[in-house]
Amino acid sequence: MKSKRLTMGLSAVALCAALGGIYQGAALAGSKSSAVDDKAAATDIAKARKALADRQGNDAVRWAEAAVELRPQIADYRAVLGQAYLLAGRFASARTTFNDALTLSPGDGKVALNLALAQIAEGDWTGARQTLDSNSGSIPVSDRGLAMALAGDPISAVNLLLPVAKQPGADAKLRQNLALSLALAGRWQDARMVAGMDLSPADTDKRITEWAAFARPASRYDQVATLLGVTPAADPGQPVALALNASTPVVASAPAPVDAYMPKAQAEVAVASAPVSTGTAAPVAVASVAPAPTVSTVVFGPRAEVVQPLPVQPAVGSKAPLIKAPKTAIKAAAFVKPMAAPTTPGAAKVSVSKGNFYVQLGAYDSTGVARDAWARASRAYSGFAGHAPTGMSVTVKGKNFYRLSVGGFDRAGAAQLCASYRAKGGTCFVRENAGDQAVSWKK
Repeated sequence: MKSKRLTMGLSAVALCAALGGIYQGAALAGSKSSAVDDKAAATDIAKARKALADRQGNDAVRWAEAAVELRPQIADYRAVLGQAYLLAGRFASARTTFNDALTLSPGDGKVALNLALAQIAEGDWTGARQTLDSNSGSIPVSDRGLAMALAGDPISAVNLLLPVAKQPGADAKLRQNLALSLALAGRWQDARMVAGMDLSPADTDKRITEWAAFARPASRYDQVATLLGVTPAADPGQPVALALNASTPVVASAPAPVDAYMPKAQAEVAVASAPVSTGTAAPVAVASVAPAPTVSTVVFGPRAEVVQPLPVQPAVGSKAPLIKAPKTAIKAAAFVKPMAAPTTPGAAKVSVSKGNFYVQLGAYDSTGVARDAWARASRAYSGFAGHAPTGMSVTVKGKNFYRLSVGGFDRAGAAQLCASYRAKGGTCFVRENAGDQAVSWKK
């Protein structure tokens, strides 16, 4: 499937940090370095930067790997290598490399933001949110807000961006990031109003249409690939010789499941009963992404999911007026209300197959993230149609999680449903009821 690259990005800084030579700091070699190797590494990294500027991903990888092999302790070189991996569509290697660069240079906001992008492309929403939280002081609010939305939490993104958008110094980029976050949270009317502050009515309609398409990714990496204008590629992993800890080989992580990433810490949330074996998941097809066009002067932001119906465009010839944007940013922001995180009140009864077995899709930081995950899962797999999501809040080691499931089946039915979902690239397992209740997402 070919994805049209939209003229939008996390921010000008994010796009430069991802693919364009933002790392130009002085490179300090270790005590055992030789002048010859220093010069060779500097030459290689200069060639890698030029290849990045020319959007030659594989060439950039080759030169940057050579530089890092010569000088593995220079964070700047590893950051450039991470850029190269992103441009080449090698998200697993980019994730490893940016993590190494951040280890060498803690607090580097540009590296942290790119690490979060790579984690999102790999399906690790929880890891991306943790990266953003732990580096919140060094990542600009506009960039961090959109990255939060990309990582499955558009409600928190809106609540982060909205107060800043009310300030006199708010710019077009921040307002567009807020508008897209509103759209991805299902608030399309508010999104149109805020987006229209910087765009003509015709361009606003076009932007909303682009966002509606962007909000329906076919795989976990679609949005990051579209944002960066790259083609995802098979990733053999970062060479072992480049490992930050030479005693630990670095390999590409296995492809994360579509929309159901559950890291080890959250896996502990699962009940003790043994999961039912449902077969091996089919590989996820890699999307083909069109070459990147010239970026527009107004920079827009990306993300993934719509949790309410998409906006209805006026019929051709219709005179239905568009929502007009107020004259100033402060007034526009005043019309937009902060978003309340969804809760799970007493569940209404849902008609489901008789049985006491459930298909667990994941365990998430909040009900808001779980709601977004359900939207993704139900779009990725049509077999969930007609079934209502269920779940429950649990506490593990002092941290709260929300388990998302679908169920009320007999054992065979639950196993069959989970196997079919896994064949579509999802992750799940079957367990008995542990107090799951039907949910009612509060808008």
